[in-house]
Amino acid sequence: MAPDNTTDIPDKVRERHEELSRELDDHSYRYYMGAPVISDAEYDTLMLELRGIEEEYPLLVTQDSPTQKVGSPISVDFAAVEHLVRMESLGNAFDLDELGAWADRASAEVPVEAYLCELKIDGLAVDLVYEKGRLVRAATRGDGRVGEDITLNVRTIADVPERLDESVRPAPELLEVRGEVFLPVEAFAELNRRITETGEHTPFANPRNAAAGSLRQKDPRVTATRPLSMIVHGVGAYTPAGSDRERDTVVAGDAEDTTFTSQSQAYALLGEWGLPLSDRYKVVRTMDEVREYVRYYQEHRHEPPYEIDGIVVKVDSFALQRRLGSTSRAPRWAIAYKYPPEEVTTTLVDIKVGVGRTGRVTPYGVMEPVTVAGSEVEFATLHNAQEVARKGVLIGDTVVLRKAGDVIPEIVGPVVDRRDGSERPFTMPEKCPECGTPLGQQKEGDVDLRCPNARSCPGQLRERLFFVASRKALDIEALGYVAATALTQPLEPAEPALRDEGDLFDLTVEQLLPIRTYVLDPDTSEPKTDPKTGEPKVVSFFANKQGEPKKTVEKLFQQLEEAKSRPLWRVLVALSIRHVGPRAAEDLARHFRSLDAIRDAGEEELAAVDGVGPTIARSIKEWFEVDWHNEIVRKWRAAGVRMEDEVDESRPRTLEGVTVVVTGSLEGFSRDGAKEAVAERGGRATASVSKKTGFVVVGDSPGSKYDKAVKLGVPILDEQGFRVLLESGPEAAEALRLNPSS
Repeated sequence: MAPDNTTDIPDKVRERHEELSRELDDHSYRYYMGAPVISDAEYDTLMLELRGIEEEYPLLVTQDSPTQKVGSPISVDFAAVEHLVRMESLGNAFDLDELGAWADRASAEVPVEAYLCELKIDGLAVDLVYEKGRLVRAATRGDGRVGEDITLNVRTIADVPERLDESVRPAPELLEVRGEVFLPVEAFAELNRRITETGEHTPFANPRNAAAGSLRQKDPRVTATRPLSMIVHGVGAYTPAGSDRERDTVVAGDAEDTTFTSQSQAYALLGEWGLPLSDRYKVVRTMDEVREYVRYYQEHRHEPPYEIDGIVVKVDSFALQRRLGSTSRAPRWAIAYKYPPEEVTTTLVDIKVGVGRTGRVTPYGVMEPVTVAGSEVEFATLHNAQEVARKGVLIGDTVVLRKAGDVIPEIVGPVVDRRDGSERPFTMPEKCPECGTPLGQQKEGDVDLRCPNARSCPGQLRERLFFVASRKALDIEALGYVAATALTQPLEPAEPALRDEGDLFDLTVEQLLPIRTYVLDPDTSEPKTDPKTGEPKVVSFFANKQGEPKKTVEKLFQQLEEAKSRPLWRVLVALSIRHVGPRAAEDLARHFRSLDAIRDAGEEELAAVDGVGPTIARSIKEWFEVDWHNEIVRKWRAAGVRMEDEVDESRPRTLEGVTVVVTGSLEGFSRDGAKEAVAERGGRATASVSKKTGFVVVGDSPGSKYDKAVKLGVPILDEQGFRVLLESGPEAAEALRLNPSS
């Protein structure tokens, strides 16, 4: 007879049910990842035992039980998740004097007995959460408070244990750890070699981009093919083994924590639990030893198997870390010493030009391939003709090349002493390299030359279409650079499938199947060559050898349908209105709520929106004055693309005409969430404090905006007061305003 309620189920049965469910979920996931660790028969035996328990105790059956699932999840939706403890960013020092000044400030407040030095890996920060020794969540850093759930992808990383090692000591009830996910240099080179050979997509620019792109794959099976690694470098929330989670969870290193006493001791414990640690960190007693560590790795920068861009120095003692505290931006007890970008010399073989989505024609240098900051570089932007002249570079020069911020290749200037007289100056072309239209300035005084053939220039359309599909716009993963090239620049005899981006949502399978196209390099817009033949690489992107649609076609149409429901701000970005990036688009969408309202607004009204201003406002008005731009909007609207954001009419308009500034971190609102809450009630969330500001809302670690509000006498509210302001309006909130002098 089945029990009447869950209290009748024995604890041992509950525990075995939970253990079997967890184990079966893990095995199911590994099976679908193509890496099972048990046989089908063993899996079936575990499932039979679980079914037997649930037949005897049916109250244990939930929709999450393995007995109720078909298959295993193999896609990632990057849902937002809140970190248990905020992930802080680090302040930077760019020379030894700045590093010494940081140490002087720290030691002036507390006597520092030891520093921990470690390499600053150029990767992606992640947050891992273990419950009872089992990995239950992994997330990106995000804004420090809220990140994106990448658990399924992180579980493919061999270095990250599914379960903590309890052979030395019991696993904690709860453990939150921070670390850096990266792609080792050799693995990065191998990955790019494979990508180049298969032509599956554009090779990655550097290991960090490769790691970030791998972690954001929507199919974890793709991530599993990338040899990612991880090194742990911090601890967040912690509950000791056998303790009550609600009562005994602390921030590791706080006064209530009796487990972690220092950074180095924390690393020792994390290592015992099987978490991946660096073998290159060092605890030292003096700043002279810190400087020696810094100098060593500056000279041996490529000695580690991963890319580094500096050194992190931390006060080792957690008690001293606690006393030093943090500013609104970064901890006072740690700093990142950033190495200067590496510089190398190479030959500038040629200077060519490329055309962007707004028609801007940009010179770029073509160089003899050279390795700089750990990756091979062949191209570098030169921005415009004036920049070429200012740098004084000639075609054929030996040039100094560096990576600005260790990311963007930059030509610093020529090595004049190496000239032999064969060098020649660069002349900016008079016609567009893509369509042959004469180039000109968009406005008098512009330093950039642009192609005015905006609608029909195949290069501009290709770049705009690729941008429409980008993550910052409509996020259409199946519409990559090769697909954008195929749709806009097919080889004869096919006609382009699109006249402009307005036709994107009216594509048919019949249009796609005959298309063949060159594979263009997104850095240069020039055809890539087949390594076997040396000829330009040509692909039939949408059809297989039998002339039937590839799987990418079905995926493309599915994602086009999903893109129709994207929020208004993404549609605004996708329209490629000059100067309107994601930040301005979000502000416009939040204020006006519909594309029609934005189009009909006057220039002054647009400029008054926080984050917009006169330049963006003028650009918006000019964009809508072009007939074919409005035709794009008409076609997208007819195809079902969302042109307005829904307004919750049930929300009271308590803040009509009220300006609110939020500073510091709120427990119940993200920064964007607070702005959204204000806008939904008719208010205006701005970034700066003035005499006209209605209220300033302060959270943890408020910045200078709080000081300015005090100086100007602007009403100040805490989070409780903010909630009252939202629900009941200014008059009710006035009674809760803070008194800064108290």
